[in-house]
Amino acid sequence: MGVWGIIVNIFHIIFAISIIVIVLLQSGKQAGLSGSIAGGAETFFGKNKGRTIDALLSRYTAFAAIMFLITSIVLYMIIGRIV
Repeated sequence: MGVWGIIVNIFHIIFAISIIVIVLLQSGKQAGLSGSIAGGAETFFGKNKGRTIDALLSRYTAFAAIMFLITSIVLYMIIGRIV
């Protein structure tokens, strides 16, 4: 595996760890009775839903997952000598 393989592997590990951390930082959708009450209030007062920390973490999760998938494919091509 050359220099590029090592670099891609480092990014792959970084994205894997970031997915774990970001998912753990997100709050659960159902938090018991208080979650159902807050969920109703969130739909009523949810005008700024796109600016909340949960929406931001959701975007970061999607970005990290896409980059993890891309680095997985690139690593497969490097190790499998497809490139």
